[in-house]
Amino acid sequence: MKITFLIPAYNEAATIVAVLDAVDALGLDREILVVDDGSQDGTAALVEQWAQGNDGVVLLRKENAGKGSALRHGIPHATGDIVVIQDADLEYDPQDVPSLIKPIVDGAADVVYGSRLSGGGAQRAYMFWHLVGNRFLSLVTGVLFNTTLSDMETGYKAFRREVLQALPLTEDQFGIEPEITGWICRRGLRIYEVPISYFGRTYGEGKKITWRDGFRALWVLLRVRLAPSA
Repeated sequence: MKITFLIPAYNEAATIVAVLDAVDALGLDREILVVDDGSQDGTAALVEQWAQGNDGVVLLRKENAGKGSALRHGIPHATGDIVVIQDADLEYDPQDVPSLIKPIVDGAADVVYGSRLSGGGAQRAYMFWHLVGNRFLSLVTGVLFNTTLSDMETGYKAFRREVLQALPLTEDQFGIEPEITGWICRRGLRIYEVPISYFGRTYGEGKKITWRDGFRALWVLLRVRLAPSA
C-alpha cells in the first residue's frame, strides 16, 4: 500500500529535515505532503532543498491559519491508500508508523490512533495539566460517542484515504483533533489504538497548544455530537 505522510508545519526549521529523513528511512512506498502554514523561519526552503534529492515530496504553501487549516488544505492532495498525519516537531517518532498502519493494512481498521496513554513506548515526563486535560477530554469523548479511546487528542493518526477525505472538517486550529474524532465516531468507523512513544516538548522548546485549546476541544466535541448527520 502507498502511504501519504501529511505534515503540517509552522516554523519548524529546527526539526523538519530530521522528520523528513526519519520518514524516508522507513523505506515505505510513500508520498510526502508538507503544508507550510506561513512559516517565517525558512521551513519551506529547507523542504524544497530536501526534495531536490528525494522523489515524491510535495510542498504546499499557504498563509498562516493554524494546524487544522493546514491539514484541510493538504487532505485533498493525498493520493496514498493510507494517510498518516505526521507532526513536524519530532514529538512523534516515525519508527512507530509500521505498527500504526498495520491494522489498516490487515483490513481490520478504518482509522488507527497512536495512544500516548496506553503504555508500550518511551514517554517523556511532560506537563501534568496537559495530561489531566487529555484524560478529561478522552472521558468526555467516551460519554458522548460511546467509545473507549484513551487518547483522543493524539496527533498521530492513520486513515484509509477515502475515510479522511470524506470527513466534513471545518476547524482551523487545534480543534481539528476533536473534530476528526467526533466525526469518525459519529460515522461508526472501525477505530483501533496502538501504543506509541511520545517525546513531548515544553513551551520553551516550541510547543504551541495551550489550555484555551482544551476549552475549544470540549466545544467542538459537543458541536459534532449534536450536529445533523453529514
